[in-house]
Amino acid sequence: MTALVEVTGARVRFGEVVALDGVSLTVAAGECLGLVGHNGAGKSTLVNVLNGGLAPTEGAVRASGHDGDWSIAAARAIGLRSVFQELSLCPNLTVAENARLMHRSLSGRGWRRRAGDVARAALDMVFPGHRIEPRMQVGSLSIAERQMVEIAMAFADAGIAPRLVILDEPTSSLDAGLAEQLLAHVRRFVAGGGAVILITHILGEILSTATRIVVMKDGRIAAERPAQAFTHATLVDAMGSPAGDQDRSRRTAQTGAAVLSLPAGARGGGDFTVRKGEVVGLAGLAGHGQTRMLHALHDLKTPQWWPARDPQVAFVAGDRRVNGTFDVWSILRNISIGTLSDLSRRGWIDRRAEAARGREWQSRIAIRTPDLNLPILSLSGGNQQKALFARALSSRAPVVLMDDPMRGVDVGTKQEVYAMIRAEAKVGRTFVWYSTEMDEITLCDRVYVFRDGVIVAELEGDAITEANVLSASFAGAA
Repeated sequence: MTALVEVTGARVRFGEVVALDGVSLTVAAGECLGLVGHNGAGKSTLVNVLNGGLAPTEGAVRASGHDGDWSIAAARAIGLRSVFQELSLCPNLTVAENARLMHRSLSGRGWRRRAGDVARAALDMVFPGHRIEPRMQVGSLSIAERQMVEIAMAFADAGIAPRLVILDEPTSSLDAGLAEQLLAHVRRFVAGGGAVILITHILGEILSTATRIVVMKDGRIAAERPAQAFTHATLVDAMGSPAGDQDRSRRTAQTGAAVLSLPAGARGGGDFTVRKGEVVGLAGLAGHGQTRMLHALHDLKTPQWWPARDPQVAFVAGDRRVNGTFDVWSILRNISIGTLSDLSRRGWIDRRAEAARGREWQSRIAIRTPDLNLPILSLSGGNQQKALFARALSSRAPVVLMDDPMRGVDVGTKQEVYAMIRAEAKVGRTFVWYSTEMDEITLCDRVYVFRDGVIVAELEGDAITEANVLSASFAGAA
């Protein structure tokens, strides 16, 4: 196979943190390289070196068909495309206008029509049956639809054909059907001579799609073998942290007073009720009203903009860049903003108490950073999500609303968070959990299935299975 890009001896350091420690890697045409490792293992840094966004302090990058210094422009010129976990579309522009920004060749007279044709063709190729029109404003799309657009644009041929596509957590907001469409296209693209680097914490996707798997740990390559040489267990073991089995035990149905409820008429479909100490899941195809339900519940319990001293709900956002992180603030400030009423006296924040709480939650949820005063964006995506969990769980809110919160979180951290959720539920805290991952839905006590913005089924206990959720999601659908 022809080597497309080769990294040799790459070293990158951010202050005291060694992000890459002498990494060498070759990506060849006709392969899907699965890149795995826990948050902070160095995956994102390696991707930024490959795509020209970051120059290593030591080492070199060479590419087929390119001589000279490696840069973003050089990477684009040879057909290297990247889709990041943090989506980069402009929400105030249409799909076609975003296509024009991503492909400079779509210029001159009639560019909007040509950009729309390219966008539509790419979406049809990767996600057949989609309902996205090029004239739609990106800000009006769901997060799943925005992810679909960005992925499709990476595979689009707008003058320079894609040769190597880097996908960083590409299915994090996609339901099972959309994820399978994408992975099927990855297989076709690779079979046709293209190359893909697939980064995902859903190990089943790696094992079913990758031809070769590279495991990273502490900025180094810890293992590298053909995909068929790994199993789920050996892959987790190579990553260096045992995931363990999820505790799927459920308690008997709660019969106490409801802590949250919406009548059927409020959203259509069936009634929605949550009782103290329950973990209630919101399931169904992505974009069918689950996030709107969470927002409605939040508004119901938090009608004013000023944070209450005794908050009734806490919210963990899945789209952290839109409604989660405060990008110009430190990690500590992003955590403490949810509990300022507990940390302040007469309008003044007790900085010692704030720092102590930050250190406590850094330890409890294993946020990987040498200093909580560093900017929140200095963290990897998964560690940013941990900070949002720390913000919610450190509050005294009796109800926690979670909007697909495990996007981009590694398997070891997921297990730790699952255990924390169960422990909190046992002492009476209530969770309403929207997830696109079936493994997480089956951890819930009860599940409401959504379709077309309404509740179409309520499942409980042993009835919470993938087959029942899918049946309800598609029953009666055109």
